Amino acid sequence: MNNIAIIIPSRLGAQRFPNKPLKIINNKEMILHVYEAAKRSNAGDVFVATPDQKIIDVVEEFGGKAILTSNQHETGTDRIFEVFEKTLKSDPNIIVNLQGDMPNIEPKVIKSLIEYMKQGKCEIGTLASNFNSKAELEDKNIVKVQVEKKMKPGSFDKALDFLRNNPITKNQVYHHIGIYAFTNKALLRYVSLKRSKLELKRKLEQLRAMENGMSIHVGYINSSPLSVDTEEDLIKVKKLMKKND
Repeated sequence: MNNIAIIIPSRLGAQRFPNKPLKIINNKEMILHVYEAAKRSNAGDVFVATPDQKIIDVVEEFGGKAILTSNQHETGTDRIFEVFEKTLKSDPNIIVNLQGDMPNIEPKVIKSLIEYMKQGKCEIGTLASNFNSKAELEDKNIVKVQVEKKMKPGSFDKALDFLRNNPITKNQVYHHIGIYAFTNKALLRYVSLKRSKLELKRKLEQLRAMENGMSIHVGYINSSPLSVDTEEDLIKVKKLMKKND
């Protein structure tokens, strides 16, 4: 078995935008664009983790691997942990939680994060990019990450905070991207922790790790993969991907 697993949690019951994994972009379901990007990274085995048979059917018809998981999970990380523990027997050294709503993520950025994780400098790794507009900085649907130093392509820095509001700070603030890479030990520890106060307040899973002293490093990338949370986001990403097709 490959010692790296890329697991894409996906479900139809998202409150803000139900059924979004199966929305069609360029004649293909959104979840398949994400799956394809992960496969094209050539960085590890790729699985979709979902409680929905419809998603399983779409992925398998595409020739992909999909695992049916419990519908009782509170977070996407809980869902990937079920696949890591039950299907993969806790074997992989690096486990990537790749959000299933970023259809225009580039394969090379997935690979770059995994290559950094192989260096063993942190427990959890993630990515960030610049904001495209002031409106993005003010948008509470867009997660911000604070780091100490100004970042450049390929550089990594320690995460200081994750938040939804536009922070007033002397630190550097970037547009957080929904991908997390865990070491084996970090994932096992993370899921053993109770959901933290800030995690519940801001609805951001990564704060559980930070509040328990786990190290998160953030890598800067030039591209800005869009996270589809609303119908408006879907329209925007359709136009963008049609232009780049």
